[in-house]
Amino acid sequence: MADQLVFVPLGGVGEIGMNFGLYGYGAPENRKWLIVDCGLTFAKPDLPGIDLVMPDIRFLEDEIDHIEGIVITHAHEDHYGALLDLWPYLECDVFATPFTKAMIESKRRSNNFDYELPVTVVNAGEKFKAGDFSLELVNVAHSIPESNALYIETPAGRVLHTGDWKLDPSPVGNDKTDEARLKEIGAMDAPLAVVGDSTNAIRDGESPGEGDVAKGLEELIAEAPARVAVTIFASNVGRMVSIARAAQKADRHVVAAGRSVHRVSEIARDLGLMDDIEPFLDQDSYGYLPREKVVLICTGSQGESRAAMARIARDDHPVITLSKGDRVIFSSKAIPGNERDVIDVQNMLVNQGIEVITDRDALVHVSGHPRRDELKKMYDWLKPSILVPAHGEPTHLEAHLKLGEEIGIENCLRVRNGDMALLFPTADVAHAEAPSGRLYLDGEILCQPEESGVKERRRLSFGGSVNISLCVNSKGQITSGPQFEMMGLPEIIDEDGDFKDVIEDAITGVMKSMPPKKRADLVVITEALRRAVRSEINQAWGKKPHVKVFAHRV
Repeated sequence: MADQLVFVPLGGVGEIGMNFGLYGYGAPENRKWLIVDCGLTFAKPDLPGIDLVMPDIRFLEDEIDHIEGIVITHAHEDHYGALLDLWPYLECDVFATPFTKAMIESKRRSNNFDYELPVTVVNAGEKFKAGDFSLELVNVAHSIPESNALYIETPAGRVLHTGDWKLDPSPVGNDKTDEARLKEIGAMDAPLAVVGDSTNAIRDGESPGEGDVAKGLEELIAEAPARVAVTIFASNVGRMVSIARAAQKADRHVVAAGRSVHRVSEIARDLGLMDDIEPFLDQDSYGYLPREKVVLICTGSQGESRAAMARIARDDHPVITLSKGDRVIFSSKAIPGNERDVIDVQNMLVNQGIEVITDRDALVHVSGHPRRDELKKMYDWLKPSILVPAHGEPTHLEAHLKLGEEIGIENCLRVRNGDMALLFPTADVAHAEAPSGRLYLDGEILCQPEESGVKERRRLSFGGSVNISLCVNSKGQITSGPQFEMMGLPEIIDEDGDFKDVIEDAITGVMKSMPPKKRADLVVITEALRRAVRSEINQAWGKKPHVKVFAHRV
């Protein structure tokens, strides 16, 4: 069979986050693989105890010797955040820009990974190879420095993986999308496939630019009568620069709070991305500055309970406080699933008389992803024959696919995680071709969902637990106990009793109703007590706790 070029997403297609794309070149029985991005997503409240969620890479277990490398398009967590955890299972070369490499190394040190990661630095516009894949990073505007599309050439065909991008006429902290290079790629004779960002495919028009946000922040900071605190995504260096420039114009000092703000700003300074910005002051300087002379940049844009802004809102930050008349700007948008946490923080601030400004009130945040008119421009430059919508939930993917059909792209492929999209020599999709799913990071353990214990944790969080211990002799008589421990149950039922009485009555009922021979059987008595206690609590409470009985022979 002739060599093929295929695309297999193991994450990020059918969801926001956890981006992990595979490109395979060669005959089906002997493909070489290129990994593009290695991201994570954050655990939602329905995963108690889980810290992070990463793509399941079982598909690659038998392909390790055929992996040519990993290319990271940019340093957002949903594109590089799983790299350090998953690389030991892959052990291949990694390619990244200077800023992305510095972010990887900083994360490796701060999270105490005890191995060196082999990262080869590549810059936008440079051509490089990973085995049979000829590669080039193409600069695109986004909300973090050194964001890139990846242009891939193989003898079987060529593809542009857009990564996250937008057409920003006034980027801050990053260069404009390289329109000239994209037009050159589109003008070549060989057909081109595009695997493209779908995040804003449901929105008409074009996304506003970072320059517009900079103007809005400048006005809000200049007119503020007292302190200004701005919470951002810490990776958004351009937004930090805009805030700092606005502060300098207003004759205010910038104070940074939050480890990630310090970490990212230090990396940006080391790489010359903030040369015109005065050094940020540490949070210990905050209390010595007049209220009208300070701008605070802090973490906590997503309502994270341990981040600086949430601690300030709860008034339990060790150094920083805000007062009535101060202004807080949320220069960010809540990631789906975080809305409630963000609103809770904002409400705490409002209750203290602090003015809260969000993107509903002023232009203080813009998306880093393309809207429909930007997608149309991109495809007018690239003239693709194949479109694979990626990076989005099903609604975004479907809107992107229909847009491609409307503008006349010949082959628009409907793909989800685990599908194999055949790009060349023909266009087709084999659904559920590769095993895909999720891995949970629970403390230091990376595990499959069924191994995680999450199901039991959910049960415990809903109904609590009761543990009972007693000793039974050979005649079925209780010789010690019962002793029991309750966790997570209400302290009282009504004025006539509590759950201690309910449990004792249930145990007494079982012992009276069961013949001595059965009571002497530890298996039988254990199950009978478990069922009775659970049933009686359910009758009194309307919920069934987890009940565990330990019966011992004496």
